[in-house]
Amino acid sequence: MESGRRSLAKMLVCRLWTTISKALFAEFLATGLYVFFGVGSALRWPLALPSMLQIAITFNLATAVIVQITWKASGAHVNPAVTLAFLVGSQISLPRAVAYVAAQLAGATAGAALLYGVTPGDIRETFGVNVVRSSVSTGQAVAVELVLTLQLVLCVFASTDSRQTTGSPAATIGASVAVGHLFGIYFTGCSMNPARSFGSAVIVGKFAVHWIFWVGPLTGAVLASLIYNFILFPDTKTLAQRLAILTGTAAAVEEVEGVEPQKKESQSSSEDTEMENVCQVA
Repeated sequence: MESGRRSLAKMLVCRLWTTISKALFAEFLATGLYVFFGVGSALRWPLALPSMLQIAITFNLATAVIVQITWKASGAHVNPAVTLAFLVGSQISLPRAVAYVAAQLAGATAGAALLYGVTPGDIRETFGVNVVRSSVSTGQAVAVELVLTLQLVLCVFASTDSRQTTGSPAATIGASVAVGHLFGIYFTGCSMNPARSFGSAVIVGKFAVHWIFWVGPLTGAVLASLIYNFILFPDTKTLAQRLAILTGTAAAVEEVEGVEPQKKESQSSSEDTEMENVCQVA
């Protein structure tokens, strides 16, 4: 019996490593590409200054591409605000959320560093760092980022909810990102994504109003999660189930007792279960 449990533990550890490493690499890659192409579209070339429409379309297409590439591998969060929203909505465990955010920040930094390396020195200037327009107060900037991220996260939930749709969310999430940029560029440069702001800021060392691009998006993400998961489309999870998902212990009892876990209907829920089980074993 004891050897059977050890074998099960080893198997789960192997499955977890395969699953989580793939998901973390997907988040790293997706965020890096998002920053590389998105920030790259905002660089100010002397003969062809970027227009608001050009930047919005680039972010739109980049988002659609990377979501299509990675949404089955990791859920294509590509954004600490989205990851926080899924955590609040009890759709991801805390350990996985922390790992995702770390991968996103690392990917954003790598993408910004690559862009910085291939960009001529006279073109870099502010290097796409999010800044607040001089006539916009910090309170207004936070409010704008909050609302922009609110609509983005609501769109992410609606596009990835199996109760609402079964197709790829790439186009709709990309459209939501474009809407945010078309409105928000003149206010704050439109972040909606702390990782996107972090990547540029850390490469050039400019953090003057960087906190705005964390406080606004994260607050908007939490509100969006509460609205979608508790008002618009509430689920039936109990408090005990939510706590188990949060701590990464869901279904641990069944695994320890050697009971065969039920197969999940979706890939994402299966991956979360694998990680939760092995975290408990560890």
